[in-house]
Amino acid sequence: MAEIKDPENTLIVETTKGKVVISLLPDLAPGHVARVKELAREKAYDGVVFHRVIPDFMAQTGDVKFGKQGSESFNPARAGMGGSEKPDLKAEFSAVPHVRGTCSMARSQSPNSANSQFFICFTDAPWLNKQYTVWGQVIEGMDFIDQIKKGEPVKDPDSIVSVRVAADV
Repeated sequence: MAEIKDPENTLIVETTKGKVVISLLPDLAPGHVARVKELAREKAYDGVVFHRVIPDFMAQTGDVKFGKQGSESFNPARAGMGGSEKPDLKAEFSAVPHVRGTCSMARSQSPNSANSQFFICFTDAPWLNKQYTVWGQVIEGMDFIDQIKKGEPVKDPDSIVSVRVAADV
């Protein structure tokens, strides 16, 4: 496994394809990192599907309302339309580029609408720079992200099995 230098700011994400390690960037996006860690600690991401996966672009997940398998509100047709019960976040845009392995928050047209959904870039996506909040970087397991089933929507989607803050494991 990758060397974890800061366990409080590292996520261990078990997917249906394998384990992914994400280094969080709290100095860059403190509000977004705090939200992702809060949802991870509540186990809100456990069972959430990758609902939108575009080849040579990104894999999107994190809809804890409609995308969480086994929950009362799980609805594959609506996955990607929900978030958490928590308030939306104020944008924390930065000059950090969207490159392979970048973890960034999904949002609607409003810059201040990120909530729980996020995406992981398969490849460089410079058109997203300074328009979406970058909060992490995959440091291990990108090969598993590459294997996630593609589609919009995805038929029989892959999912997050669990997300844990390394300090809690």
